[in-house]
Amino acid sequence: MTFEEIGIEYKYIRAIEELGFNDPMPVQEKVIPHLIQEDCDDIIALAQTGTGKTAAYGLPLIQKTNQSAKHVQHLILCPTRELCLQISDDLTEYAKYDSNVKITAVFGGASIERQISIIKKGVHIISATPGRLLDLIKRRVVKISKIKSVVLDEADEMLNMGFRDELEAILKETPEDKNTLLFSATMPNEVRKMADQFMKNPVEITIGKKNVGAENVNHVSYMVHARDRYLALKRIADYYPEIYGIIFCRTRRETQEVADKLIQDGYNADSLHGELSQPQRDKVMAKFRIGHLKLLVATDVAARGLDVENLTHIINYNLPDELDVYTHRSGRTGRAGRSGTSIVIANLKEKHKLQMIEKKINKKFDFKPVPLGKDICEKQLLHLVDKMEKVEVDNEKIDSFLPVIMHKLEWLDREELIKKFVSVEFNRFLDYYKNTPDLNVPESSGKRNKQKRTSGIRDADRFTRFFINLGKTDDLRPVNVIGMINDYTNIRDIEIGAIEILKNFSFFEADNLYTGEILKGFKGREFKKRKINLEIAEGKKKKGEIDSGRNKKRDSYKRKSVGRKTERKRRRKEF
Repeated sequence: MTFEEIGIEYKYIRAIEELGFNDPMPVQEKVIPHLIQEDCDDIIALAQTGTGKTAAYGLPLIQKTNQSAKHVQHLILCPTRELCLQISDDLTEYAKYDSNVKITAVFGGASIERQISIIKKGVHIISATPGRLLDLIKRRVVKISKIKSVVLDEADEMLNMGFRDELEAILKETPEDKNTLLFSATMPNEVRKMADQFMKNPVEITIGKKNVGAENVNHVSYMVHARDRYLALKRIADYYPEIYGIIFCRTRRETQEVADKLIQDGYNADSLHGELSQPQRDKVMAKFRIGHLKLLVATDVAARGLDVENLTHIINYNLPDELDVYTHRSGRTGRAGRSGTSIVIANLKEKHKLQMIEKKINKKFDFKPVPLGKDICEKQLLHLVDKMEKVEVDNEKIDSFLPVIMHKLEWLDREELIKKFVSVEFNRFLDYYKNTPDLNVPESSGKRNKQKRTSGIRDADRFTRFFINLGKTDDLRPVNVIGMINDYTNIRDIEIGAIEILKNFSFFEADNLYTGEILKGFKGREFKKRKINLEIAEGKKKKGEIDSGRNKKRDSYKRKSVGRKTERKRRRKEF
C-alpha cells in the first residue's frame, strides 16, 4: 500500500517523501486507516520503539486539525523531554507544506514563561511531558476541555517512571467523546488497567508479538567473571570498529565510572545520567546524535524516550532488574528495517536470568567467546586496510608532493612500505593486546566452585578476611554485611565467604580481587549512627578450617591497630 491509498493528503506525502519515507511501515498501514476516519475508535497499538509510531498517529492528527480554530485539539503525552521534543520536531516536518498547523512542545527543565507565551498565541497540537502539562493546566494556560484526541506514547515507560497520578489527573480533565490512542512497546498489567479505565472498546493492533524484542535484533551474550566486565567491554568495542551504540549501566555512579575509564583509555565516549544538568545533557546528546560520540554510557532512566537512528549495538554492562527493561534497551537498535545487536556481558550466576529473557523476547542468545587479542588485531587490521582501499585521493593536491615523497621512501620495497603505513595506525593494538589473558569463563568452573563450597573447604588464597567494629550489640546480621558490601562498592557479584558475627565486632571474607574497592567503599560510612571501622585482619586461616562455635577460640587473627581489650573498655563506657 501507498500513503495515498491509506488516505494521506499529497501535501503531507510530499513532506515525508523528502524525509526518505516512500512506503508506509506496518504500524502505519494498520493504524492510519483507523485514525483518518472522522469517528474513529480508541486504539491500543503495541509496537517496538523505532517502528514508525510517530507518523502512524501524527499524520492523521495533523490532517484532521481544524486550522481555523485556535484552541488545543490534540494532545500527545510522552515520558521524557527528549522524546517530547522529537515528536514535536517530527510533526513539524510532516506539516512542512501546511504552515497553518501550529505545533509545540512543553516539558520541564525549560522556561515555562516562554512556553506560556507560545501557547497563548494559539496552538493546535501539544507534545508534552505529564508533569509540565499538569502545571500548565492548573495555571489555566492549557485548556483541554475541547480536545479531540489524546495520545499516550510509550505508556509503559510513563508508568514505570511514576507518572500514573499525573496521567489520571490529566485524562479526567478531558471530554468523554475524545479519542484515546495508546502506543506502547509492552503491555504490562499497569498499562492494561489504565486502558480499561480510560478507553472505550479500543481496537488493539499488534505489530509482531506482544512483549517481545524487535525482529531485526540479534542477541549475543559474553560470559565473564564479574571482575572482568570492563576488560570485556573494551574488547567488544575494539572487535566492532564501526560500533555506534549505548552501554547501559545500573547506577549513576557506575555509569560515570565506566565512561571515565573509556575516555581515559582513548575511546570516543561520554555519560548520560540523572546527575547531569540539562545543558550538560543536551550537549552530550547533541554530540551523540551527530556521531561525534560513538559510545554513550547511560542509565535506563536517563535514556528513556531517547531515540537515535542507526545505532549498531546496545551493550548491557549489567542486566536490568526487570525483564521488560531489557526489551526496551534492545529495541533501540535494529530500527526501520536495519539490523542491530544487543550484547549482554554476563557471569555464570546470571544464566538463569538470560533464560528468562529468552522466553520473554522469544529469541535465543548467541553465546560467543570474548574475542582474544589475536582476533581483535585481525579485525582492526582488516578494517584499516578496507579504509585505506576505499579512501578517495585528490590527485591534483597530492601530485605536487609525490616527487619528495617518492625520494624519501625509495629505499623501501613494496612489502616494507605496506607494513610501515599499516603500523602507523595499528601498533597500539598490537602493543595493548600482546600477551593479554583469555577472559572467557569455562562452563565447568561454576560447578567446581559450587562443589568446593558445599564440601566446606575454601581456597584461602582467593579471599581476604576483614575485621569490622560492629557485632551483635549493634544488631549486625550477615544480611547486613552482604547488603553493605553490595551497596558501598556498587558491585553485585563479589563472592562472599564466611561471616562471623561476634558480640562487639565481626569478621567476614570476600573475594580478594575486590579488597581495594571494599576498603574504599566502607570508608567514612556509618551503621545505625555508628562510624564503621573496617580493616584487613592479620594472618590466614588454615586450609580447610571452618568457622564454628568450637574453633572461635582458636582464631589467630588480630586487628591491625585496635586491641580487643581497648575495644571492650570503650564498649563498657558506652553502655
